[in-house]
Amino acid sequence: MDVDMRLLRSFVAVAEEGTLTRAAERLFVAQPALTKQIRQLETQLGVRLFTRSRTGMTLTEAGRALAGRVPALLAGWDQALRETRSAAGRAARSLRVGFLASAANEATPRIIAEFTRRRPGWRVEMRQAAWSDPSAGLAAGEADVALLRLPFPGQDALRTAVLFTEPRWVALPEGHPLAERDVISFRDLWDEPFVAAPPETGRWRDHWLAADEREGHPVRIGAVTDRPDDWLSAIANGYGIALAPASAARFYARPGITYRPVTGVGPSRVAVAWAAADDNDPVVQDFVRCCLDGPWTEGDTG
Repeated sequence: MDVDMRLLRSFVAVAEEGTLTRAAERLFVAQPALTKQIRQLETQLGVRLFTRSRTGMTLTEAGRALAGRVPALLAGWDQALRETRSAAGRAARSLRVGFLASAANEATPRIIAEFTRRRPGWRVEMRQAAWSDPSAGLAAGEADVALLRLPFPGQDALRTAVLFTEPRWVALPEGHPLAERDVISFRDLWDEPFVAAPPETGRWRDHWLAADEREGHPVRIGAVTDRPDDWLSAIANGYGIALAPASAARFYARPGITYRPVTGVGPSRVAVAWAAADDNDPVVQDFVRCCLDGPWTEGDTG
């Protein structure tokens, strides 16, 4: 019997998280889709894997047997895929670098230039990810290394090193009453509708909504977007405001949008990330060193 690996990953997430809600957030999928996947797996196997209740999902005896085997199976498959893709990259002398939005800002071309100096004949293939994938393809093995912003779901399973931090500002429609201020208190933004990332992005979405810095005040969502262009359009059209890195005022300046500094929120952290399996990969580690050796680096490694 052939079983889709995606169904097994869904099974493991539900088994480890104990609820469909948390598992859906971890997998960046909608809860109804995850429920359908679990039922599909149970149908294929001909057994019941979970007992469902109001408090969550409890493994049956059959589910516990499967849960004891599947994580190692998936880890082995993931490693095989990563090694296969890395081998292809080495043969082509190409390093896949995932990134979000403006990556490491002005440091990005300097990092790439230093890498190509250290690795003559190699090229860096930059792959931009949507905000629905805040690991920038790294978690799925679609990138060898990534330039991204912390925190994000699944971060603890990867290696990360902070390059620098920058303040979070706010992006407003240029006609917004608060746009006339030089600096805005975050408390004055609490009741504003926000343009948010998809709910499945979990910690990433919460960070850019500053959910932990609202003292329990609920968030109003005016629009949900997945890419910078849609995000900019939603703000310019008045559907909401949004927190953004201070550098967005340089990289995403456009008519109809005003950026202002905000007090009362912590900074954004830009990091380089890679898989633990690549700790000894010389090419990946060369790129990481190029990131960490620059004058912009703050040196926080996790």
